[in-house]
Amino acid sequence: MPYWMRYTMIINVQKNRSLSEFSTFGIGGPISHFIEVKTGAEMADAFAFAKEQSLPCLILGKGSNCLFPDEGFSGLAILNKIDFIEWGEGTLRVGSGYNFSLLGVQTARKNWAGLEFASGIPATVGGAIFMNAGANGGSTSDCLETVTFLDVDGQKHLFQRSELSFSYRHSPFQQMRGAILEASFRLKPEPTARAKQLQIIDYRLKTQPYNDKSAGCVFRNPETGLSAGALIERCGLKGLTIGGAKISEMHANFIINTERATAQDVKALIAEIQARVQKQTGVRLELEVRIL
Repeated sequence: MPYWMRYTMIINVQKNRSLSEFSTFGIGGPISHFIEVKTGAEMADAFAFAKEQSLPCLILGKGSNCLFPDEGFSGLAILNKIDFIEWGEGTLRVGSGYNFSLLGVQTARKNWAGLEFASGIPATVGGAIFMNAGANGGSTSDCLETVTFLDVDGQKHLFQRSELSFSYRHSPFQQMRGAILEASFRLKPEPTARAKQLQIIDYRLKTQPYNDKSAGCVFRNPETGLSAGALIERCGLKGLTIGGAKISEMHANFIINTERATAQDVKALIAEIQARVQKQTGVRLELEVRIL
């Protein structure tokens, strides 16, 4: 019996797609196996297929906050398109593939507070939960109520927020094997939510290189008082270039792909930044971007 007949969906596995297609950096090599999923059942079938074929899995969302390898990925890359949304009164249930930035705009328009900071963050809801994304004093975990998680063996787990330990850019899902399927949030009524959301996006457009290819902030902000961007700028590193990778002139904590940058270019520039900042300030910058 062909392998695809053993699953609840037709396994539409594509060959020879590129990670660069799914990267805000525009960087990454070929994918040996690729599939797009739109439901939790399809995600379970994708995991079952990968297990049968002995393939490692990589979950793809908006492709931000990641540096994909030039060599590509010899496994099953799963593009998460579980993007439903159900509105309640001050609550919402949303698929993990839903656009997180759009969610920030939509909730603010309804005068619900709690996710205004999401506006402008290039992530899916699942990616935002996975990284506990945040900005402007807010974090994804602040108004999170529940998370539904599917492990690689196809078992679903419903987690209450009280069961999950979050911290700065960290969630417990970073140590789990599987995929976030959906989440629920509880928000508060606030007539100024829309105005706050507009202020946030206006500030970001003025201070961050949104028109350039990047993965967002490269380094975590240290606990020394100054932000990572301020430390890099203080060391005179804005504009420093290695290959096709360049430190943004607009915001020093962004590395941009100017033209045909490779992952090796970016990694070399990261290492140079870390070395110079540590030498001049004594601070060792830790990565926020995930290098896969």
